[in-house]
Order: sequence, then structure tokens, then C-alpha cells
Amino acid sequence: MQKIQCVCGFGCGSSLMLRMALDDVLRKHGLEAETFTGDVGTCLSNPCDVIFISKELAERIRDRADVGIVVIDDLMDSAELEEKTLAYLGSLG
Repeated sequence: MQKIQCVCGFGCGSSLMLRMALDDVLRKHGLEAETFTGDVGTCLSNPCDVIFISKELAERIRDRADVGIVVIDDLMDSAELEEKTLAYLGSLG
């Protein structure tokens, strides 16, 4: 099962909204993953398979991450989140 970390600046605001929206996408498509929130300062030390993060914050971790990163341009765009989630999970084979 994939372990997906939803990241924002402090780990309690937009990352929680992102996680809830991601959980909705997973339920809608009958998919399972473990989702949790994290902050940009410590997210690279949290064990996970992929990080879902805003475009603005992705630049702060991109060069140091050893897991996949899914960049969400608009955290309020549920269609974008659904598309990128399904594309990521589909890429796993």
C-alpha cells in the first residue's frame, strides 16, 4: 500500500485539506493508500512513498527528495488533484 504524505508549510492547514481531498479521490475510485500530513521543514525525514505538495513549496525540497513528488498547482482544484493522483498511482504498474 502506498504511503502518501501531503505537505504544506506547517503541516496543519492546507496539507490537511489536501489530505481530505486526496482521501475523497481514493474512495471515489476504490483505491487504498495510507495518507498523512507533514510540514515542508521535516517532510523529507518522514517515511513515505510520495509527497504531494504545492508548486511553491516543491522547489524547497525537489533537489533533496529521495521519493516521488507530485506537484499540485492549485490545492483547491479537485479535478487537478484527481488527475494527478490517478496518473501517479497508474504509473506504479
